[in-house]
Amino acid sequence: MFKVLPILLLVVGAYCQGNGDLDSVLNQIFGPPPSNNNQTPKPQASTIVPPIQNHSGGAEDEDLSCKLPDGQEGECVSYYLCNVNNNTVITDGVGVIDIRVRDGPCASYIDTCCLVPDKRPPDQPVKPDPKPDQPKREGCGWANPDGADLRTTGEANGETKFGEFPWMVAILKIEPVNENEPEGQKLNVYVGGGSLIHPSVVLTAAHYVASAKALRIRAGEWDTQSTKEIYPFQDRDVASVVTHKDFNKGNLFYDIAVLFLAQPVDLAPNVGVACLPPPKQRQDDGTRCFATGWGKDKFGKEGRYQVILKKIELPVVKHDRCQTALRKTRLGRFFQLHSSFMCAGGEPGKDTCKGDGGSPLSCPIEYEKDRYVQSGIVAWGIGCGEDGTPGVYVDVSVLRDWIDDKVVGKGYDPKTYTY
Repeated sequence: MFKVLPILLLVVGAYCQGNGDLDSVLNQIFGPPPSNNNQTPKPQASTIVPPIQNHSGGAEDEDLSCKLPDGQEGECVSYYLCNVNNNTVITDGVGVIDIRVRDGPCASYIDTCCLVPDKRPPDQPVKPDPKPDQPKREGCGWANPDGADLRTTGEANGETKFGEFPWMVAILKIEPVNENEPEGQKLNVYVGGGSLIHPSVVLTAAHYVASAKALRIRAGEWDTQSTKEIYPFQDRDVASVVTHKDFNKGNLFYDIAVLFLAQPVDLAPNVGVACLPPPKQRQDDGTRCFATGWGKDKFGKEGRYQVILKKIELPVVKHDRCQTALRKTRLGRFFQLHSSFMCAGGEPGKDTCKGDGGSPLSCPIEYEKDRYVQSGIVAWGIGCGEDGTPGVYVDVSVLRDWIDDKVVGKGYDPKTYTY
């Protein structure tokens, strides 16, 4: 399965704000329409995935020719489609791809210049051999700290490795390009994150899916502007949305929803299932967890949405201490932090932000290296870490019984996310 439709990874209000209309989405991506003075505005940075190009050659009019270091003529192909004996192609885990280097002989950092005789068919990729001492992992919550068959370097700003958190999903809203032609061309507009807890079930926040008409999830996504990863993402339509009966869109109490998919995803190195905590088992104060998402890098109009999935390490802040911190903000000294919430963060300059809503907060499972449990769901915050105020998350442990009830009610087994 490949990327057939472009995804507009522009998040509109997933961080406890309104979704806006399609015109505002397009304006934010491309800038406002040209004025009458015929001056075309400079396009704003966006995270639009280009249309699919097949792995055997790309678009017909694209020049894929390149030169190897010894001067021989070659062709740019995805790194895993070339038989060569240098370190630009990963065959044994030795070579790495620098995600920040785009000035080589090929336009994409994930392509390599390959002699035509060394080019492999698309269905015969070169994959690194598994490490002989790698234990077989079963069950939920396993991260890939070195990446999933794609080793990279150059992660200077918190970029994740490919497939590092395989339960992370993007939630998309299906919108017509022209609202007057609802059956015409459609866009996938990113609204927030979620987590895969069963091949047919996604966990997320309720505040932006409760009123959505048509949703789709994308599992296995990483670089939203690349179609060349060794394992493709998987899109699935959402068949039904179940939000908590006590969800309050005004104060976001019980801000939780489960999405049931029309078809299950296929588990793969870059697509896995999250673990959930036992009921009422809150994370200890100070536990350092990872929040992930494609959300903004800072608050306000100067913030930019992320191309490559980001991660940030944050400490859990116990409930009463978080409430005290939040009372020092514009919420006021009488603010009561609801029991369905937990907090993490409080370190200046480090926080989740707009567009991360619904994404998981993953905490390490004690005594099990590289295994995590999803303790929180990104819900809301005051700004984005400017003054060290903790961010607020749905406490998954408090609502674990509710999740189980809804999952079992659809005929699925909670053992998939139980560790």
